[in-house]
Parts: sequence; structure tokens; C-alpha cells
Amino acid sequence: MNTPSHTFSQRARRVFVVGSTGYIGKFVVRELVLRGYEVVSFARERSGTGGADEIRRELKGSEVRFGDVGSMDSLMRTGIKGEQFDVFVSCLTSRNGGIKDSWNIDYQATRNALDAAKAAGATHFVLLSAICVQKPLLEFQRAKLKFEGELIASGLTWSIVRPTAFFKSIAGQVESVKKGKPYIMFGNGELTACKPISEADLARFIVNCLENSEQQNTVMPIGGPGEAISARQQGELLFELLGREPKFKNMPIAMFDVIIALLSLLSKIFPKLQDKAEFARIGKYYCSESMLVFDAKSGKYSADLTPSYGSDTLREFYKRVLKEGLKGQELGEHAVF
Repeated sequence: MNTPSHTFSQRARRVFVVGSTGYIGKFVVRELVLRGYEVVSFARERSGTGGADEIRRELKGSEVRFGDVGSMDSLMRTGIKGEQFDVFVSCLTSRNGGIKDSWNIDYQATRNALDAAKAAGATHFVLLSAICVQKPLLEFQRAKLKFEGELIASGLTWSIVRPTAFFKSIAGQVESVKKGKPYIMFGNGELTACKPISEADLARFIVNCLENSEQQNTVMPIGGPGEAISARQQGELLFELLGREPKFKNMPIAMFDVIIALLSLLSKIFPKLQDKAEFARIGKYYCSESMLVFDAKSGKYSADLTPSYGSDTLREFYKRVLKEGLKGQELGEHAVF
């Protein structure tokens, strides 16, 4: 799966990237540029310090065009500009998984990108999705799945990449553990497991979709190298690297049910609390569902069925952030703890 099926000379192609300033999007743009593609990065201009200049630095080597992917008019007028593109890559994802945000971004904005791809003459659309959509209990998962179905039916060549956990998504407790606090886990810490993948390895896998026919017209779950790792093992690894005895704090998963029930009840009176209830559902999901391939036959998540890719390990990542901090790995609204 790692070996591209086309030579470099066969693919002098133009690529349009939406979601280019996101956590994975930036690395996808860099990988495309590194491989010699002509890349246009579509981004919303940030206000404040740095702004457009900072975005151009982050996406160096690509042509950055600013606009709103949520607006078809903006996407066509300031993004496509009547030009032709061969491939569209979408790394769009909702900022926090809120109900409205999920449907606006994970579905509608991504749908806009597909319509723009057709208008621009693109023949291939690569989608960064998520492995958790295989068991959809949350709004952002339903939104992603709706778009996946429309992409498959679009008539374009398509590639759907469903990664497991990112390194950043399991880095939320690094600083607190480093300061001497216990590692928080739910149940016995063995409720969930994942094969975390680095942003650079995932970007390489995504760009391979343009070059490897085996990664086209297929849905691809993908994890990082090595064995699956549970929450307890993640904590043990941190303490090992710090040279300390493990210190855990066990939390009951049932606490989420109480919070969800309360917020759901209150949201009927105060609609603004609907997203708060959804965030609690997201928290429960990630603390109780593994980010691995779900085996429908056995009714269980399977590490063996979850493909591995890349060379960056969680151990090396933890070693680096324990020494250098989490700069560049900020979780923002995606933090669970």
C-alpha cells in the first residue's frame, strides 16, 4: 500500500486543498509541495497577530487563496477563479463537534468543495474522514457519513481516509502528568485502544492516494506503526519516560450518563445547551469506544484488522513533548481533559 503506482513524471498535476490550515491540512500541503505538485491552499483569513502572512508562512510553497468554504460563491470566485484542477483534497473538520458546526463543515462545506471540484474539472477527490464514523452515535459522524455517501456516488475517483487517533488527541495529559498529577483514565484504563498516527505519516498516506491506484475508490482505515495501545498503557508509557512510578486516577464512565441526561433535559428549556450535551456525548464516546476497525462479525474492535502505516512512534512523540512542550500540538476545543 505504501508504494505509489505512478512515476513522478506522469503526475504533473494541480491540487486544490480545503482545510489547509487545520492540524493535518498543513502537513498535507507540505507533503504535496515536497513531491512537486502545484498546490493551491484555500483558507479563511485569520484576524489578529500574523494573519494572512502567518498563514502563507505555514503553507509555504503553495499558492494561498483566502475565502469562505462555507460559501459556494466565495469558493468559486476567490478559490477556483475559473481555473482547472486535477485533484481536490479535503481536510475539513468541524472545530468542536457541535451540532450546527458539524453539519455546516463536515457536511455542507465539504459538499461545496465536491461541487467546486466538479466545476473545476477535477477527476479525483481525497477526503480525510475519521475511523469513528463506522459506529455513528454523534452528529459530526452522521454529517461525515452523509458526505461520504455522496462522494462515492459522485462519479469522480474518490479516496476516503479514516485515521485512528492522532498523536495530539492523546497528548492532553502530558503536561499535567509532567507536573506530578495522576493520569486520569476511565474504568480500568482498558476500555479503549488505538493505533495513534503522527500528522506527518498521515499526510504521506493521504498524498499517496494521488499516486497509488490501490488507494482509489476505496475506504481506508489507517493507524500508525506498532501494536494498539490502551489508555492505561499510554499512562504507563508517560510515567516510564519520566522515570516515575505510575499514579492513576480512575473515573467512572457512568459520570457521562448523568451529565448527558441533565444537559439534555435543560437544553429543552435552554436550547444553547444542546451543544454542551453533544460535547458530553463526544467525551463519553472517546472514553468508551476504541479507535480501531470494528469487526461486525465479532461485534468487537480489532487491532489486527486495523492497518498500520508510517514510522513515527508514540514513544518518540512523548519523549519529544516531555522535553520541548506541546507547541504546535495545541488541542484547543478538541481537548477531552
